[in-house]
Amino acid sequence: MTTHTDSITLKIWDKSAIDHTIDAAIRDLTPRAAAENCGIAVTLSGPKTFTVSLSR
Repeated sequence: MTTHTDSITLKIWDKSAIDHTIDAAIRDLTPRAAAENCGIAVTLSGPKTFTVSLSR
């Protein structure tokens, strides 16, 4: 997992862990989203790679 100031990039190899892992990343960014009055976006950014980021 790579953490930036407004996003988390995840490489998820196990298909059964995708939902749980993305949910955990969203919970990690939720306090920042509330503080900055923005939403959270999840994008497929590569093979088995997801980016969870603040959407402004």
